[in-house]
Amino acid sequence: MTVADTTTRTAAPHSPAASTPSLRPARIPEDGLHEGRRLLRRLPEGWQERPYERFTVTPLGRTIGAEIGGVDLSQPLDPGLREELDRALLEWKVLFFRAQHLTSAQQRDFAGHWGELEVNPLLSSGSSSDVVRFDKSSGAVPTFENVWHADVTFRERPALGAVLQLREVPPFGGDTMWADMAAAYDNLPEWVKERIDGATAVHDFIPGFARFYPPERLAPYQELFPPVEHPVVRTHPQTGRRMVFVNTSFTTRITGMGQEESDRLLRLLFQQAHVPEYQVRFRWQQGDVAFWDNRATQHYAVNDYAPHPRVAERVAIAGDRPF
Repeated sequence: MTVADTTTRTAAPHSPAASTPSLRPARIPEDGLHEGRRLLRRLPEGWQERPYERFTVTPLGRTIGAEIGGVDLSQPLDPGLREELDRALLEWKVLFFRAQHLTSAQQRDFAGHWGELEVNPLLSSGSSSDVVRFDKSSGAVPTFENVWHADVTFRERPALGAVLQLREVPPFGGDTMWADMAAAYDNLPEWVKERIDGATAVHDFIPGFARFYPPERLAPYQELFPPVEHPVVRTHPQTGRRMVFVNTSFTTRITGMGQEESDRLLRLLFQQAHVPEYQVRFRWQQGDVAFWDNRATQHYAVNDYAPHPRVAERVAIAGDRPF
């Protein structure tokens, strides 16, 4: 089946009774977003949910996002606390910690409990090469915002996750949103799931960065970051959840499809992050920290605060090859 082969829905009468007048045909394309109930499943099937003993958890969304209380991230994590935070990350996909005010070194130490830290030479650095600094001071060119994406999917091994701290917060706006891409997969039409089962897609750093950087800035990195292929549907290595793993910034085409069909199917998949039921939105205060699972989510930095400054630092954790 190709995308073009899909049928359309026809509006049905309110009642099957013979006396009910018939309605004129009304066709709705199947490759859009439609109203109606959605399956909102936070945990994998068969997951053993247990209470948290080392901190409090305040849910901020139905399937994604929770505020963690009672943890001081400036202190080293003992194995038990690290295990509970990891379980919370898998269950909620993005964790928020208020008023931590970490130094860059403390932020790096916290992220380091989940693996090797990643260096991204395409972004501005903070105090060290593995700390990315997003400094949107007054008059700065707005970059790397207002688009749904997962980080560095153009790498052979995209980031496992990231730890972001806001060092300067505008008086209004500047929120960040995250979308649950497992919920996005759960609610795909069956014909879409069949079409993308086993499919791979090409990811490339150029589309996401060419919006802001001139060719001479990007050309030296073409050999370092050649195009890579990842599954269109990724399986989470710890939870087993299936997740949509294509994004607007870096996914260029679905392998083996004609460009027109690939573009149309990718547009449908890109739209899934836009569904509010799959999202959580966080209003920052200075010193707040967010820790998200980059394998299971996409995020969107809302660019609505100009001309006020917004300064953030991010540390990313190296990941594994998607399957």
